[in-house]
Amino acid sequence: MTSVRERLEEILARLNRRASEERVFLRIYDEVARIAADAADARRRAGLSLGPLDGAIVSIKDLFDVAGEATTAGSIVLKDAPPAQRDAAIVRRLRQAGAVIIGKTNMVEFAFSGLGLNPHYGTPGNAADPDRIPGGSSSGAGVSVAEGTSDISIGSDTGGSVRIPAALNGVVGFKPTARRVPLDGAFPLSPSLDSIGPLARNVQDCADADAIMAGEEPRTVKAFPLAGLRIGVPRGRLFDEQEPMVGDAFEASLQHLARAGARIVEHGIEDLLAAMAETTVHASIASIEAAEVHADWLDERAEMIDPRVRWWIARSGKVPAPVYIRMIRRRRALAAAMDERLASIDVLALPTTTISAPLTAPLLDNDKLYNHTDWLVLRNTMFGNQFDLTGISLPIQGHARPVGLMLVARHGHDHRLLDIAAGVERELQG
Repeated sequence: MTSVRERLEEILARLNRRASEERVFLRIYDEVARIAADAADARRRAGLSLGPLDGAIVSIKDLFDVAGEATTAGSIVLKDAPPAQRDAAIVRRLRQAGAVIIGKTNMVEFAFSGLGLNPHYGTPGNAADPDRIPGGSSSGAGVSVAEGTSDISIGSDTGGSVRIPAALNGVVGFKPTARRVPLDGAFPLSPSLDSIGPLARNVQDCADADAIMAGEEPRTVKAFPLAGLRIGVPRGRLFDEQEPMVGDAFEASLQHLARAGARIVEHGIEDLLAAMAETTVHASIASIEAAEVHADWLDERAEMIDPRVRWWIARSGKVPAPVYIRMIRRRRALAAAMDERLASIDVLALPTTTISAPLTAPLLDNDKLYNHTDWLVLRNTMFGNQFDLTGISLPIQGHARPVGLMLVARHGHDHRLLDIAAGVERELQG
């Protein structure tokens, strides 16, 4: 059996060979990771284990605090910030579970985009095609898992930032119900919407990481039987401007699940989506809250911030307080209505992103194309955050580019969703 240390050294050697052009990782913890790997191997030899993550090679997004270093959140603005006094809560829990934390992964500056571009540290190439976007904002996380430089990577998801890079790189990405996993020590984008989730190559690894981060006892997922599984398909605006390959992959997956006994039904949520769009017509909740987070340096250090990121945040900072307060109040009512609407089904199913990963180059100098593509990539995932739901993206195999199948469940139904996802995963891979 290959030791954890041997596996780690193989990955470190691979990263060292490309060090001059590294864009997936922003920081590598060589020596600390070696110590953790050796400890995991010693426990294994003694017949001891700290659990399912003991010896797993894990990377973390660049917005999680690690004691003794500045947390930069993909930005050069924060390079001179005071060093973190302690590890983020999820980092402490991962270490205590025996995870070997290999490094911090690249991300969109301040986590503010679904595309994955970063002008300061470079954009990671998509794991399936380096000329295409990695998806964001947890860009390095998706690529790292897909290319095998991490077993599991931890990202954040405010509008799809775990599920999007998972879908576009062909791995699994899980967004828990917000606040199940503590946000302590995670640089915020939008406190109302932020959640922390894992990316991995299978549902079980995501479930293990999620449980550890949530402070729960890890469990073996129980693949939910597909016979009689009630799957709702929310036809409407979430299927507009859909790339044919994505649509074909999704419909084929539905047919596969139907043959296995799942009940596929049309399940409309158009009125609730329209009401949320009307509620957030002035600006998104995420951008308004981000304007407060970045108020101290948004103007003072404007030249150091990606203009595409800064413009949206600055614009949203002008939304009046009464508008924002009413927005939050209305969101709570709509989330309750959505929870009631989903009570008659087990999950919603739809493509994670309506398009596969586009080429990066055309987006670099065309702001109109950048903004529209960002909207298309975020559209299907962000309603899960707006309505405080839980969701997971599973890879659909056998297509020219990675495509994700997203399952969405009610607030708090995280364990049930993971069990359903395990059943769907087994059927689609079988």
